[in-house]
Amino acid sequence: MKPNTKTYPLRLPASLKAAVEKISKEEGTSINQFVVMAVAEKISAIDTAKYFEERAARADFDAFDRIMNRDGGEAPPEEDRQPQTKRKKKKRG
Repeated sequence: MKPNTKTYPLRLPASLKAAVEKISKEEGTSINQFVVMAVAEKISAIDTAKYFEERAARADFDAFDRIMNRDGGEAPPEEDRQPQTKRKKKKRG
């Protein structure tokens, strides 16, 4: 069974290609493996950033403040506190 891959001619600046060749040789991998892993890591980083942006957009800061300001417990030490910043109110509707 053939692997599900496509070929893509890639043009790299000479300096980037030299760096990839050097690292690939040091790591004992092919240039292709290096490029595939680099692309996969970049996609993963973008997907992760999107995930956290979507989670942040759903954040309920009023609920967070109620939980953090409830009775009990003790305040964090001064060195662990975040500076006060104004948060945008989440639009409802």
